[in-house]
Amino acid sequence: MNGRALVGWNVRRLRVALGLSQEALAVDAGLDRSYVGRIERATENPSIDVLDQLAAALRVASAELLKEPAENEAPPPTLRSGRKQGR
Repeated sequence: MNGRALVGWNVRRLRVALGLSQEALAVDAGLDRSYVGRIERATENPSIDVLDQLAAALRVASAELLKEPAENEAPPPTLRSGRKQGR
């Protein structure tokens, strides 16, 4: 898995674990929602500063965004579309 795909995998994994939409994560990180989507799809090459912003919004160390998935780990699921309650 290349670096961009690895970051995208982990951003989605952590975002879904927190129950955040892409929009909520983008707001918390000070980024555009479509940019977060492109990071998750591995079509963007985020800077270290952007990785730091995402990590802070996800409440993890920046290194967590580069964590290799286990060999048999399933891809992160998607959240149900639409606005989340309480956001």
